[in-house]
Amino acid sequence: MEKRLKISALIPKQHIIPLIFAFTFNMAVYMGARAIAGEWKHYHIEGPLDGLIPLWTPSAAVYLGCYLFWTLNYVLIARQGKNDVCRFFAADVLSRIVCFVIYLMFPTTNTRPVIEPDGFWNQTMLLVYEIDAADNLFPSIHCLVSWFCYIGLRGRKEIPLWYRGASLVMAVLVCISTLTTKQHVVIDVFGGVFLAEICYWIAKKPLIWESYEKVLDFINRKIYTKGTVDAG
Repeated sequence: MEKRLKISALIPKQHIIPLIFAFTFNMAVYMGARAIAGEWKHYHIEGPLDGLIPLWTPSAAVYLGCYLFWTLNYVLIARQGKNDVCRFFAADVLSRIVCFVIYLMFPTTNTRPVIEPDGFWNQTMLLVYEIDAADNLFPSIHCLVSWFCYIGLRGRKEIPLWYRGASLVMAVLVCISTLTTKQHVVIDVFGGVFLAEICYWIAKKPLIWESYEKVLDFINRKIYTKGTVDAG
């Protein structure tokens, strides 16, 4: 009970499901698209600008460290009012559906540079390449989620201005890191940012976020039966 009280104090219990589903659905889309289209023909969409961007292996720190950024900001967003939570996470789900469709209809890949296994950052970059195949590139989920982390707090006066600014800076740094690690190309970045913005705008429509709310209410009623969990 004490543990549940602590979690409820951090995130309203009704908003835990959106967080869990956002993570699991993201993984399902990413891994599912890879499992289905992994052997299909993949297209190269590098442009002239991509050839001018150098590989900088220390940027792997930002590329990998963004997971902490995502976790913190998604928790902060889940602490907002119910309507805002439904709008945000409806947009999150919608964006992954779009990603899944694109990953199947237009699989993309890129050409990774040859890296010598010398030094800590080179080895770190080689590890990233090993565990993260060159697929599911357009749009970039790294950029998509990072931009969601910013726009989910954008204009929220209860969040300190310095942190909202820091979230914007971090989102931009993540976008840059996807290029300097050669994990993505420029169009992947713009695709991720644009998709976040358009899905966030679409999810503000009552038909979208209220549909998400109905599903969320149904799940919460099934999980949180009367008298088994405190009001939070």
